[in-house]
Parts: sequence; structure tokens; C-alpha cells
Amino acid sequence: MHWSWFLVAAYEISDRGGSYSSLTWNALEYLALFFIVMLHEYGHALACRQVGGKADRIVLWPLGGVAYVQPPPRPGAMLWSIAAGPLVNVALFPVLSGLEILSRSLGWAESMPNADGLLHAAWFINLVLLIFNLFPIYPLDGGQILRSLLWFWVGRARSLMIATVIGFVGVGGLILAALWMRSVWFGVIAAFILINCWGGLRQAQALARRDKLPRREGFACPACKKAPLAGPFWVCTHCQKRFDTFETRAVCPHCAAQFAATKCTDCGGLYPMSEWAVAGGANATP
Repeated sequence: MHWSWFLVAAYEISDRGGSYSSLTWNALEYLALFFIVMLHEYGHALACRQVGGKADRIVLWPLGGVAYVQPPPRPGAMLWSIAAGPLVNVALFPVLSGLEILSRSLGWAESMPNADGLLHAAWFINLVLLIFNLFPIYPLDGGQILRSLLWFWVGRARSLMIATVIGFVGVGGLILAALWMRSVWFGVIAAFILINCWGGLRQAQALARRDKLPRREGFACPACKKAPLAGPFWVCTHCQKRFDTFETRAVCPHCAAQFAATKCTDCGGLYPMSEWAVAGGANATP
């Protein structure tokens, strides 16, 4: 949890002091927000691991949560890893709606107004998080889902480029909304999205340049199945000099250091050279 989460929690709990009969219920409402956001981020993380990706860090901060997921560089894997977060909110919706209906039928609005208000707040929080995250604005879930779908047709680099351009348009809308509503939070969200869109644009440009580079035939990554780049894209950990590991069969030509595993420059996986060889390939090892 980011340290700023606690500061904002203290402010929000004290600022909404009139919503319930005591601050304890305000604290429970903020914990409900924490719980719903945490489940959302766990949805991302578990789905990413399910498709063979890496997800070992979740950070909760005032604007929500961030699951640091690294799914395999495939559109389907990316789509499932991102869509699983909103699907958690979709699954929570009938549960919280059922509790709301139960509360009304039992007359909690009159007999237990604090509990009834907490249930309604949790229902509303879940709905707002679901709708907001589905906006097709990168890097929100909706923007990344759009990018994953485009990836099937226009490729990795171009899909990210389109998603970030749409994200910039969304930033403009959020800035106008922040000025119209005089909302500091909307301004902060707009700044956060702007920074991520700029980073996404730079990444898309780098991917586009990478796609134009030549690939070495006869080899393929065991995970992402992409042929490795042809050229000195690997750095020796002993002498710090660059070399083409597939040209020298994982041996540094400068210091003769030998490496047991070779890293894929596309998905980041480490695999022995023997697992890279494609049967019948021109450069395959015997």
C-alpha cells in the first residue's frame, strides 16, 4: 500500500463525518472501497498467471490500484489479463444488488440505517469502478481491452499507438470536466492518464522500430514463438560488451563467457539455446 493511501483515507473518513452516526461506519465504507479495489486487482494478477505471465506486485494508492502484470506478448493473453479485473466487478454486482434488496425487505433503512447506507455505498462504489474502468481510455482497463482487441488485426505496435491516441483525446475530455466541475481529483486523474499515454506512445514507437529489424531464421522463442532479432542485442554480464548470442551459440566472443540460458528480447523469458532451435531451421544446432 502506498503511503499516500493512508493520508487520503484519513481525510476522506473525517470529511464524510455526517454520512453515518459515527466515524466507524465511515472507516468501514473506506475499507469496502479497499476490498473491492483489491479484488479487482487480484483478478488481473490471477488471470495473468493463468496464461503463463508474471504478476507478483499490487499497489493500492488514492486513485485506486495497480496490478503490475506481465502477460505473454500475445493478444489473447493480454485481453484475458486485463478483462479479468472488470469481470470481478461484474461478478460482485449481483451479490451486492442482492444484499441491497435484502436490506430493503428487512427494513434496515429504518431499523439499521448505518448498515443500509454502507451496503448502498458498496454497491455504488462497485458500479462506479466498473463503469469508469471500462472507458476506452488508455491505460484504463477499457483502453487496454481495446488495445488487445485491435492487436488481433493490426499488430502489437499499431494497436498500442491507436489506444494511446484515443487516450490523449480522453485526457482532453477529463481536463474539460475538471475545469467545469472544479474537481482536483479529475485533474489528478487526467495528469496520471496523460503520463501513461505518453509512455505508451513512446513504447509503441519503439515496438514499431523493432518490428522493422531483421529476424534470425532457424530459431524461435519456446514461449512466444517469435524468431530472435539478428544483431548484437545481448550484453555479456562479465565484460559488459554487446554480442549476437545466436551467432556465437550463447558464448561471448569478447571474453569467452558461456551462458546457460538466453533471454528473449520480446517476452523476456530465459531458455537454454537447445530449446530455441527450430527443427530443420537453417541455423538450428545439431
